[in-house]
Amino acid sequence: QVQLVESGGGLVQAGGSLRLSCAVSGRIFSNYVIGWFRQTPGKEREFVAAIRWSGGADYYSRSVKGRFTATRDNAKNTASLQMNSLKPEDTAVYFCAAVPYSDVSGIFSSRTYGSWGPGTQVTVSS
Repeated sequence: QVQLVESGGGLVQAGGSLRLSCAVSGRIFSNYVIGWFRQTPGKEREFVAAIRWSGGADYYSRSVKGRFTATRDNAKNTASLQMNSLKPEDTAVYFCAAVPYSDVSGIFSSRTYGSWGPGTQVTVSS
């Protein structure tokens, strides 16, 4: 089983940057995908980005592509989400999640992921 814990959230002005980290522990293998999702009150969790633990492929939602970058450091068992040019609409609780990779279409859905962190709040002021 994989355990994840996010950190790095906070309050930032529009146009600013934040870097979220996801500490990964437990039995994670090279075929895993680390996904990033966000959620606001009353809404479902929204796909933000994903990266394959083995490296190479990363994926982004249209709303963050070009502004956010997902990376991973296998040696440190850490995944990160660099968020630049933040907008007020990026305000949400951000989660990292893990799942063994099987099909690329599945990584965009929160229902695919079996392991989740508790989340970290990101607030972007206008």
